[in-house]
Amino acid sequence: METVALVLVLSSAFLHASWNALLKRHPNPEVGVVSVITVAVVCGALWTLGMRGEAFPTVRGLTWALGAGACESIYLASLSRALKQAPLGLAYTVSRGGAMLLVWPVSVLWLGEAVSVWMVSGAVLLGVGLVVMNLSPPKGPAATGVAWAALAAVCIAGYHLSYKLALGEGAQPPALFATGLLVALPVLVLERVRKLGWSTLKREAVVRPGLVVFTGIVCTLSFALLLSALGSSGAGVVLTLRNTSIAFALGLAALQGERLERRQLAGAALVAVGAVLLGVPG
Repeated sequence: METVALVLVLSSAFLHASWNALLKRHPNPEVGVVSVITVAVVCGALWTLGMRGEAFPTVRGLTWALGAGACESIYLASLSRALKQAPLGLAYTVSRGGAMLLVWPVSVLWLGEAVSVWMVSGAVLLGVGLVVMNLSPPKGPAATGVAWAALAAVCIAGYHLSYKLALGEGAQPPALFATGLLVALPVLVLERVRKLGWSTLKREAVVRPGLVVFTGIVCTLSFALLLSALGSSGAGVVLTLRNTSIAFALGLAALQGERLERRQLAGAALVAVGAVLLGVPG
């Protein structure tokens, strides 16, 4: 991976962990995510103003963009529920590490990315880390939160692969980002209205406006840097290195006063090391 791409991915990782941590601070993350993604849609629209050339040169590219949006809608709904019910460090590690276990074999078998001893070692460490973190399954709301984080992992894998395939068809990053969120936002709103009611959604959507706007901007920057890196590097490697955000998330969780058990911290460390090893070139 080139140095520029490496810097882009690591910056994206930090920003991604940051916007998740900021969302965790919202009084109701299940509503806050709607407000945050609305801000991100506006930012994405502004980003497209600087776009040159055709947004989607092929129908395939547009199809993959729509698929990414579908995955993102489920991801955002499950992420907000995971953050509401489980500690940030636990939910984040399960969702990001689980996604890596799904994307890596698909990238190798379907997209033709190279395999190395480092990558295999990283995959083993990552898998062991996830098992160690959940040797004693959490109980109560935290257990439900981890289940939502596992669903988020599947969706993260889906939208990363969809983004990569869309970019391979010549789709432009600003259009890809905006299209994905434009598909995800209405689905997210309808799901929240069905669960919470329109009046509750309207009332809580405007809570903490400063936090919401800032989080939306950080979210946009995170995805913008990710798409820029995906355009020049393999999906497996990019997602792997972006999962160094697990370490950032654990640090931010500690700053917010969360404390994981030693076993969970050891498992998270294995996940982070495994993710880095997966990105080492053969």
